[in-house]
Amino acid sequence: MPLEKINCSDGSPRVLLSEPGGSTAEVLLNGGQIVSWKNDRGEELLFMSSKANWKSSKAIRGGISVCLPQFGNLESLFHRSPRNKLWSIDSCPSPWDATSNRSSVDLLFKPTEEDTKMWQRSFELRLHISLGPGKLTLVPRLRNTDSKSFAFTFSMCNYLSVSDISEVRVEGLETLDYFDNLLKRKRLTEQADAVTFDGEVDRVYLHTPANIAVIDHEKKRTFVLHKEGLTDAVVWNPWEKMGKAIPDLGDHDYKNMLYVCSAAFENPIVLKPMEEWKGRQELSAVSSSYCSGQLDPQKVLLYAKLAHPQQ
Repeated sequence: MPLEKINCSDGSPRVLLSEPGGSTAEVLLNGGQIVSWKNDRGEELLFMSSKANWKSSKAIRGGISVCLPQFGNLESLFHRSPRNKLWSIDSCPSPWDATSNRSSVDLLFKPTEEDTKMWQRSFELRLHISLGPGKLTLVPRLRNTDSKSFAFTFSMCNYLSVSDISEVRVEGLETLDYFDNLLKRKRLTEQADAVTFDGEVDRVYLHTPANIAVIDHEKKRTFVLHKEGLTDAVVWNPWEKMGKAIPDLGDHDYKNMLYVCSAAFENPIVLKPMEEWKGRQELSAVSSSYCSGQLDPQKVLLYAKLAHPQQ
């Protein structure tokens, strides 16, 4: 399937994916970051900051990126390291998704000697990215190439493009416990039937289901997030005050973004030498229907069950 490697005007190497239905994706080798995902009508599905610094070696504010090995630990010197490093195209690609209607790329990140001085562990991180009609799939694999066991936390960080954050609902997290980062990580229980937004939200939901729905009322679009091997989920929107304090985020960007992560946070993953961990995330964008002025969540749940009958 079509896969094109190019160097853009800013000098950054990237891979372009496309599938017969017309959807496309763009992947930066710097950080292994997906910076664009468009549907068959050419509509952008991922949020990108209006102040994104494309010339920086650091991760760009937006798209989809990997956070490892100390997700959520801002004191770690290695926090988000793969997002700031150059990945390569894997010379031993995986056999997954080798179908006629998918386009894929396999990326590889190996820490340099300088990196291992900061974290003092060696590993290989592979990321399989597959584009199909209405669906973007990511399969991360982490192998411990060190002589000792180590523990890590992990996240697939998704910036979704929404019409108006105040009209968005996140379903599938009701009755779950979560850490509220606005209250010094106080542990609370979700009481509402959906997560809605009328101010800043920064939460880590624990032991979440395989399927989470993000319903955008205005666009009549629903994102279905399906995840495996990643038991937790992060939901964040900075709202106006915090949004203005983030240097690489436009003052009004918060209105059109929702940050949702598939994460392994509360219980770190432990790997023995030469052991490998594999996760999976599938993002689907589906049309939503109105019913008495509200989107029908049952159709979203039905879609998720049909797409993943084993769940």
